[in-house]
Formats: sequence, structure tokens, C-alpha cells
Amino acid sequence: MTRLPAVFLGHGNPMNTLEHNRSTDAWRAFGATVERPRAVLAVSAHWYVPATAVTAMAHPATIHDFAGFPPELFAVSYPAPGDPALAAEVADLLAPAEVQLDTTEWGLDHGTWSVLAHVFPEADIPVVQLSIDARRPFEHHVAVGAALHALRERGVLVVASGNVVHNLGLIAWGRPGAGFDWAERFDDATRAVMTTDPASIGDLQQHPDFARAVPTPDHFLPLCYLAGLADAAGEPAHVLVDGYDLGSLSMTAYILDGDPTA
Repeated sequence: MTRLPAVFLGHGNPMNTLEHNRSTDAWRAFGATVERPRAVLAVSAHWYVPATAVTAMAHPATIHDFAGFPPELFAVSYPAPGDPALAAEVADLLAPAEVQLDTTEWGLDHGTWSVLAHVFPEADIPVVQLSIDARRPFEHHVAVGAALHALRERGVLVVASGNVVHNLGLIAWGRPGAGFDWAERFDDATRAVMTTDPASIGDLQQHPDFARAVPTPDHFLPLCYLAGLADAAGEPAHVLVDGYDLGSLSMTAYILDGDPTA
């Protein structure tokens, strides 16, 4: 098996699970063309906890970790199997760091299943989710991403899911498909880093629009994992699909070792 690509997908509104738009079309095109992986390792913004953990159960639950959405979204199930052996493999790669093997507490949250429902709609590929350790700085997450590089040679597709710009407090419901000027500036600055020198992603914390674009780090940090993978591969990432939503969300997605589909 050849080395598989890795991706960062801007998941945005959970309703993207049920919709067809420019982003979801790009996710589907990617899934239709990528070599079938043995498993997926997902890094989601929504498992942001003070620990490093991996789901290690045989049948991870579909977690509906949101409120205020229509019943049809809560009815979504993504019954992909787990892969306890891959969970143990991830723990070995991250040694000597302590990695908790979670067999009961978590599962697949909407940061993972909202995108995989388009990438692999049959839910027939095993999925393991890796937590984001909230105690650690940007540099730690880049290093973890680099440490996961070997998985790409072993048939594992790494899917990171978050948003480059994610400020729910400044959402403008009257601006579908559009971004504020500050959101576009920060998105452009992030693109310049990811397509030239991904390892320097931590420098974006000094950008004048960082505080508004990233009021909390959870949604941005998954991109650090792709930056680490890119640094380990010695290659920059490429834009898979770009765009904005509701003023304060960036839907930009990146791919490593693969051709953009949109």
C-alpha cells in the first residue's frame, strides 16, 4: 500500500452532515478517489480534554454532542467499527507520553462523523478517535502530528476536523457563505503558512486577528496535527476546498500528499 494522504476538514455547522454544498461535495470527491484505508484515525475539535486518549472500543457510539438542532440530525448514526489494535498502535507511537485507552467513555463525536458521513458514507471503515490534550501548547500538538506520520505508511488515513476560524459568539446568520474581513485575513495568513512552512503554525498566535479568529483553541488545534504530519513528510499542504460561512467560520480544508478535488 502506498502512503495515504492526510486531511484537515473544516466541519462548521453540524447540519453539513445532512446537506450538499461546496465543502461536502469536496469531502465526497476525496472519499471517492482516495485509496481505501485499513482504518481512519480522527482528531476532532470536540474531544478536547485534559488528557491524551484514544478510543479503544470495538463499537464506538455515535455521540450527538450539541443542542438546538432538528431531530433528523440527532437521528444520524455512524456505526463504523472501532479498531482496538490501532488504538494500541497509536499509544506505542506516542510513547513515552501517557495515552489512555478509552473503552467506555467516548466514541465518535460530530466533529468526526459529520465529515466521515460524506467521506465514507457506508461507515464500513474502522475509526479510532484521538483526543486533543487541552493542557498542551501548540508545539505539542504539532509534535504529536509528526509522531503519527508512520501510520500513513501502514494504511491509516488521518482525518483532522475543526475550523481555521471558529467564533460562535460573532456568527452572523445573515451572511451564509461569507466571511468577515478579519476572518478572511486570518484564513489567508493560515493558508500562507500551511502551503509553505507548516511547522511554523504556532507563529499564527501572534497574528493581529488571532484572538477573534481563535477565541478558544479547540477548533484550530486539529490543524496543528496536519502541520506536524506535513513537517514529518517534508512537504507543505494544499487547499482541498476553501470558503466561509456565517461571517465567523472558515470552511477551508487542507490535504497532504493528494490532489485537491475542488
